[in-house]
Amino acid sequence: MTTQINRQFLLAKRPVGAATRETFTYQEVPVGEPAAGQILVKNEYLSLDPAMRGWMNEGKSYIPPVGIGEVMRALGVGKVIASNNPGFVVGDYVNGALGVQDYFLGEPRGFYKVDPKLAPLPRYLSALGMTGMTAYFALLDVGAPKAGDTVVLSGAAGAVGSIAGQIAKIKGCRVIGIAGGADKCKFLIDELGFDGAIDYKNEDVHAGLKRECPKGVDVYFDNVGGDILDAVLSRLNMKARVVICGAISQYNKEAVKGPANYLSLLVNRARMEGFVVMDYAAQFGAAGQEMAGWMAKGQLKSKEDIVEGLETFPETLMKLFSGENFGKLVLKV
Repeated sequence: MTTQINRQFLLAKRPVGAATRETFTYQEVPVGEPAAGQILVKNEYLSLDPAMRGWMNEGKSYIPPVGIGEVMRALGVGKVIASNNPGFVVGDYVNGALGVQDYFLGEPRGFYKVDPKLAPLPRYLSALGMTGMTAYFALLDVGAPKAGDTVVLSGAAGAVGSIAGQIAKIKGCRVIGIAGGADKCKFLIDELGFDGAIDYKNEDVHAGLKRECPKGVDVYFDNVGGDILDAVLSRLNMKARVVICGAISQYNKEAVKGPANYLSLLVNRARMEGFVVMDYAAQFGAAGQEMAGWMAKGQLKSKEDIVEGLETFPETLMKLFSGENFGKLVLKV
């Protein structure tokens, strides 16, 4: 094993604004052997998520920040190639926090096995992974949609939004997606069955909401924050629910812009609630079974945007913040 080389991206400094290649240190080190309780995993696919930008920041959050000099945190799937842990054997495929590197060596805390015969490995990072769990619980538990509700989603062609919107359709809702560009909007309607779409890059969002939501908004699933959040707040119905799942428009800003229209929550007796997926970890198994059932029936589709090459990591990560990715962004190691 020691003749093998492990390419790694380590966090070099806490970025101000966007993370760039200079945010990370690239190094090559020998691959070690697993000690007692450890496993060695050959990483195959890594999940690139907006949350990674927040993990680089110092300060209180739902998860400790990545330390300076540590391998950049990333979820991934890979194959166990050596094991000194009774729970895992050589040949097992696992999902866990593998890090931005070729090989993971350590204790498999929070790791679980996946079956590449049941679904392609990247799918375990999208609909059947943390992305799908986020969409499922944020929509159903926090958003609490009822049949007939109008559900609006920002970042609707992205990893979480596209799945949450499809779940809303399964639950009998009228679903409107906000996305950037004609191709993404067409995809939402033609491929995913959304009832309407608003192209924030090429039309006024307020006008689009008036057109697509003439009777107002019952559930807003927010992935972007900023001006789009403000626009939707102005269209809320009585007792509406606003799910704060993410705020990608704000992650690279030093001063986060809060909602100016928050009094709409008071007037409409609406609620705005934050969401962190790990609060639901105990229920992932049951949710995954239901999601897999929907996929088997053709009710739920998953789109992955796969980029090849670990060496492209810094630039590929930034696709999330420019809106270049189309579907769940995955890095093929």
